Amino acid sequence: MQVKRIGWLGTRTAQFDETAQFFGEVLGLAPIRSEPNFAMFGLPSGSRDYVEVFGAAKSSGFEAEHYTTGPVPGFLVEDLDEARAELAAADVELLGDITWARSRPGYGWFHFRGPDGNVYAMLQGSPEIDPT
Repeated sequence: MQVKRIGWLGTRTAQFDETAQFFGEVLGLAPIRSEPNFAMFGLPSGSRDYVEVFGAAKSSGFEAEHYTTGPVPGFLVEDLDEARAELAAADVELLGDITWARSRPGYGWFHFRGPDGNVYAMLQGSPEIDPT
């Protein structure tokens, strides 16, 4: 597998409002989507990279249950199945199966735990973010 870049970052926090405000107002990231306990911000790189903030409370499908160790970076790879197989062969703890976005063909992700105990993600494709 070859990691291309970090294409996504997610964080779960009990200080949801303050964190979302920080990303939007202090860091100046472009707000893409906002719901109770969930916010999405675009990065200025010109690509489709983005940051998601999840509140501690579970809400409308944005549970982020794996996000217990801090921010979770998502590494973009060309072939998600290959990346998963290589991590499994290296005895890396895989957290759940690959999730393929139903409305975004070719976009998928899975989570894993690194040797440091932190949670990370692998992703493939473009999220083709729809702000609605």
